[in-house]
Amino acid sequence: MDAGELMKSASAKPKIIASIHLAGIRESVSYARTQVRQWLGDDHPAGDDAVLAASELLTNALQHSDARPYDLIGLAVAATAEMVYVEVRDPGSSFSAPHIRQETQAEGGRGLMIISEISEDWGVREHGPGVGRTVWCVIRSPLPAPAVLVPERRMDAAPG
Repeated sequence: MDAGELMKSASAKPKIIASIHLAGIRESVSYARTQVRQWLGDDHPAGDDAVLAASELLTNALQHSDARPYDLIGLAVAATAEMVYVEVRDPGSSFSAPHIRQETQAEGGRGLMIISEISEDWGVREHGPGVGRTVWCVIRSPLPAPAVLVPERRMDAAPG
């Protein structure tokens, strides 16, 4: 199931929570984590995974695209009750495309492997030479567990 199908199957149309443009510098990654946490709230059931996804996607954009410090990297978060959609738009690269590294013992380069583990789906939209690309992921938002009602025990009842 791709992101479009996931969004269509959601109970409501995804609502864009927020989007920002960040400088093409490392400090933008921690700022993005803080922003996503604020946008979703501390108690959002998919909050931790969405923060991690934003961090990994933005780090990849800075390391593997042609982004320079004065370039802007876009970050957007949308959500329904059932999912959170995170996307990062960067300048793209003429040398490489986003992919999951096959070297399991490598010290780095596990960003998209993490994304594939925490998300329902992810992908890339190439916008054309010199226009950039968007890398996105869809994270299922676990529904809260139903409350279990436990009958009250009457204190005045005789045992047995």
